[in-house]
Amino acid sequence: MTSLKNDTFLRALLKEPVDYTPVWMMRQAGRYLPEYKATRARAGSFLDLCKNTELATEVTIQPLERFDLDAAILFSDILTVPDAMGLGLYFAEGEGPKFERPLQHEADIAKLAVPDMEKLEYVFDAVRSIRKALDGRVPLIGFSGSPFTLACYMVEGGGSKEFRTIKTMMYSRPDLLHKILDVNARAVTEYLNTQIDAGAQAVQIFDTWGGVLSDAAFQEFSLKYIQQIIAGLKRENEGRRVPVIVFAKGGGLWLEHMAEIGADALGLDWTCNIGEARRRVGSKVALQGNFDPFALFGTPESIRHEVERILSGYGSGSGHVFNLGHGINQHTNPEHAKILVDSVHELSRQYHK
Repeated sequence: MTSLKNDTFLRALLKEPVDYTPVWMMRQAGRYLPEYKATRARAGSFLDLCKNTELATEVTIQPLERFDLDAAILFSDILTVPDAMGLGLYFAEGEGPKFERPLQHEADIAKLAVPDMEKLEYVFDAVRSIRKALDGRVPLIGFSGSPFTLACYMVEGGGSKEFRTIKTMMYSRPDLLHKILDVNARAVTEYLNTQIDAGAQAVQIFDTWGGVLSDAAFQEFSLKYIQQIIAGLKRENEGRRVPVIVFAKGGGLWLEHMAEIGADALGLDWTCNIGEARRRVGSKVALQGNFDPFALFGTPESIRHEVERILSGYGSGSGHVFNLGHGINQHTNPEHAKILVDSVHELSRQYHK
């Protein structure tokens, strides 16, 4: 593999000295870019795009052609793993992801097993292809959903506002949910390790729905299984450490607990004060975040002001990767995303002297 020309992102995750605060954006390859829409139209569907090595590589690289980003993230979806388990993933027009065979019967849950990674070979092919196309330009991030977040989709059959089905299972038959979560944790561990083998240089675990849980339930049904994954991950490849980022949307209440599970960095949503978060976790982990994606709908001046507020809130020294507090919105003006990236690079240098 080609050596990295820009490893600022990896060094910041390990709290090593950097010249500026690195930046990437969750969902940086996506629907806000006209070139992405054109490529997706050529692919035919979102899933076809994920499964086409050449086109998945193309859309992963697209934002790097526009913006001076410090990392690329694999173009894929968190629901590839349950799809490989045979649940029948499809995307309903205007409704998001759905499963043909959700896990709502005990017999189906009993049959659930870690999938053969060969069913996900298209993901690993994309990782290898993207690494080759990047040619050492910036690091490549691999990712997966957390066991609980995957379980939400697997049990509900799609997205949810109330999570009534999975919470009913959690409180009435916790044994069934623990079975799903254990299989998911083992599957995600193998999935991320295979991404690392294919060339992912950092990995992120998305716990998108962890924040809907009570304090006790978060510890038992989400955090425990994320810790199980981290304990099983390969932490070195190609002669350097492979950092692990955990992002739990709505997880600001539990930062101290999350800092103890072995991750290198924690992602913050926009509701957290990053300075307070830094004080709470101390030197245990780096922090990633936490610009409100909708602040990109402001003026160029307000975007720069918000960037400066977050940078000054974190303060001097390494250990901060600038990012959004969730994925970039599809209606975002790409020029505003450029202002964000350029402002982070320009304004952050004063904090790294």
